[in-house]
Amino acid sequence: MSNNVLIVGAGNGLSASLARIFNAQGYSIGLLARNTDKIQTLAKEVSGKLFQCDVSNPSEVQKIFQEVDENLGKLDLVIFNPSKRFKGAIEDLDVLEVKKSLDITCYAGFLVAQQAVIRMLKLGKGAIFFTGASASVKGFSNSSVFAMGKFGLRGLVQSLARELHPKNIHIAHFIIDGIISKLPISKEKKLKDCLDPDEIAKSYLNFFLQDRSCWSWELELRPWLENF
Repeated sequence: MSNNVLIVGAGNGLSASLARIFNAQGYSIGLLARNTDKIQTLAKEVSGKLFQCDVSNPSEVQKIFQEVDENLGKLDLVIFNPSKRFKGAIEDLDVLEVKKSLDITCYAGFLVAQQAVIRMLKLGKGAIFFTGASASVKGFSNSSVFAMGKFGLRGLVQSLARELHPKNIHIAHFIIDGIISKLPISKEKKLKDCLDPDEIAKSYLNFFLQDRSCWSWELELRPWLENF
């Protein structure tokens, strides 16, 4: 039976680095996105299976996990990456767009976690990792919506870690405090003021390999020039 990783909100940035590093470790990769056209090349590179879904829609999430059961198999790790940034002064914000942003950034995390946990409890093991941002712990001016979404996601993860670690399901949250480079950074440019997605992916892998006697639930990552 193969070991499987499902990357939710897959794209060509951090998700691509995560797909590559886990594929190199021998894991079969599932790539889930609202639009799978943009990750066709990545899927071929890692021999990944593609799944299309709006993860803020409960019925779609339930259905897609059934497809994952049939076409990928048991899940050792689920990585949740989606978010929707939405800036503006509070008096100018469109309330429907606000709700859409919260649904994608936070509510979708709950929906994906629920379906993953149902399956992992039956297996007696598993891991679910969530990607956060500076906004997970810092609410910036004119960024109230993103802060709400990321604060909420972090609260979800903290609660799930306390609930599920005793049930042998590793829950973790990664605060990416800075700008992720769109491409891996070459050795000659290691002093750039943004995060190398390949290096971030190494931290996810190291977390996944932690022995449960010393599980962590959260990690902050930032480039050396980022203020905090």
